[in-house]
Amino acid sequence: MGSESQKLDGQKLDGQKLEGQKLEGQKLEGRAAEIAVAARELIAERGFEGLRTRDIAARVGINVATLHYHVPSKEALIRIVAQSLRADFIAQHMARPRDGLSAVEVLKLEFADFRETIVDNPDRFAVMAELSERAKRDPSVAAEVAPMQAYWRRQLAEILDAGSREGEFRPDIDPEAAAAMVIGAMVGASRADKSLQLLDRVCAELLRALAVRPPETERKP
Repeated sequence: MGSESQKLDGQKLDGQKLEGQKLEGQKLEGRAAEIAVAARELIAERGFEGLRTRDIAARVGINVATLHYHVPSKEALIRIVAQSLRADFIAQHMARPRDGLSAVEVLKLEFADFRETIVDNPDRFAVMAELSERAKRDPSVAAEVAPMQAYWRRQLAEILDAGSREGEFRPDIDPEAAAAMVIGAMVGASRADKSLQLLDRVCAELLRALAVRPPETERKP
C-alpha cells in the first residue's frame, strides 16, 4: 500500500460468492475486523480520498508494518472493508425473515432495512456511497462494490417479478428497470432530505406506482 502517508489510490469476491438467491459473506474477526472498522470510520469521516494507512494503523493501535502484514495491498484493504459491509447487510436482512410473506410485504421490509441503515448506521451508508463513487474510476474498488450493487438490484427485481406474477404488482412491470428506479428513488430521497420524510413519501409513492391498477369501472370518477 505504499508509505505511511500514502493515500489509497487506485468479478471476484475471494470466496464470498454472489449467485442465485444468496449473498454469502463471512464475518471478519480479530485484527482484520479491527482494521476494517477503523478504515470504515475514516472513510465515513474523511471520504475515500482522505484514507491513509498510517491513520488506520493509529486508530487500531498498531504500527504500519503490522497493518501491512494483515493487509499487504490496497486491494486487500478494500476487500476486507467490502467483506465487513456484506456481513452487516446480511445480518440486517436475516433479522427480518421474509419466508411466507407477500411480495408487497417483502418490498416494505426492503424499504425498512434501507431506512434503518440511514437512521441507525449512517456510517455504513456513507461508506457504501463513498466506495460506489470511487468505483466509477477505480477497477479494484469496482471489483468489490459492483457485485453488491448487482445483487441488490437483482434481489429487488426478483421481488417485483414475483409480485407481478402473483397479481400484487402491475403485470406490465419491467423488473430490472423497476428495481433500478426503486434504488435510485430511495437513494435520491435520502440525500435530498435528511429528516427522511421525503424518503417515506417516496416509498409510499413507489408502492402506489407499482400496484395493480383497478379496472376502469372501479376507478373513482
